Amino acid sequence: MVKVAVIGASGYTGLELIRLLALHPEVEITHITSRQYDGENISTVFPSLAGVVSLSCEAVDVAKISATADFVFTALPHKTAMNVVPGFLNHGCRVVDLSADYRLQDVAVYEQWYQAHSSPELLTEAVYGLPELGRKRIKTARLVANPGCYPTSVALALAPLLQHSVIDHSTLIVDSKSGASGAGREAKTASLFCEVNEGFKAYSVGCHRHTPEIEQTLSSLAGEEVVVNFTPHLLPVSRGILSTCYARLSQSIDQLSLQELYETFYQDDKFVRVLPEGHLPNVAYVKGSNYADVGFVIDERTQRIIVVSAIDNLVKGAAGQAIQNMNIMLGLPEEKGLCGVPLFP
Repeated sequence: MVKVAVIGASGYTGLELIRLLALHPEVEITHITSRQYDGENISTVFPSLAGVVSLSCEAVDVAKISATADFVFTALPHKTAMNVVPGFLNHGCRVVDLSADYRLQDVAVYEQWYQAHSSPELLTEAVYGLPELGRKRIKTARLVANPGCYPTSVALALAPLLQHSVIDHSTLIVDSKSGASGAGREAKTASLFCEVNEGFKAYSVGCHRHTPEIEQTLSSLAGEEVVVNFTPHLLPVSRGILSTCYARLSQSIDQLSLQELYETFYQDDKFVRVLPEGHLPNVAYVKGSNYADVGFVIDERTQRIIVVSAIDNLVKGAAGQAIQNMNIMLGLPEEKGLCGVPLFP
């Protein structure tokens, strides 16, 4: 059994990690931390865990936790994570970090979009944890930077097109929508029920912090710099991300050939489901699962391709992908503990 600690358990991502890890046949959860709920049983904080997990929350003590945990998930806010990750690594733990602190390879870019970095020496070591694009490096890593939810949905939608130079990436526009859980569990006016219910709005237009992560990943796929217009929107639902990506085709290709391209590209990826021609993703059909659904349409009139992807932002966009990375790092089957069927309706 792998002994695992969840650092930062009081948010939605922390809860999702605990929910999924509790069902993982190769895992024993040894520590759950929360500064806010220090000393309280996690099943009191989240009654959904009653009868499943009964550990008490504790403060972060790196030495104490490292003594009984082999593997650590840090589900802490940006900047807070970088304060504890080096300590866990120094104590011999392997880490999957779910914050943005180690996703960007260029410290100047990170500090432009976030804040000063206290352990920039780890940026070149950290492996970007999108399994479908980087299994080999993930397997041997001691620190994996779990991708953001929006970047995951966008990269999986566009990877085949960029690697095979099918689109003119200078024309890329990405339009994404997220459920309210993407904003976290903290009390914020913009996330209140009356603010979200029956509403639909764009936010952080032209300045969302996932933009440089999206561009870094897409540039790596294309082999040259990619700049995108990225606009996120807030959906009046709890979970889910739907990303619609638009680009002009750079070569003549028909729908059938593109279907074959996508199916071949993802043929060994259990969690990416390329939908049949004429079908497009719906967040309802991936809810609660680690699946990413991808579909597309060629607009013959404009010679553009429209690619749509759907993920659960808390699973494939966060906790599920983190566990998928853990499985790879430990040499376990990627799907271990993640084979749940989507929750529909």
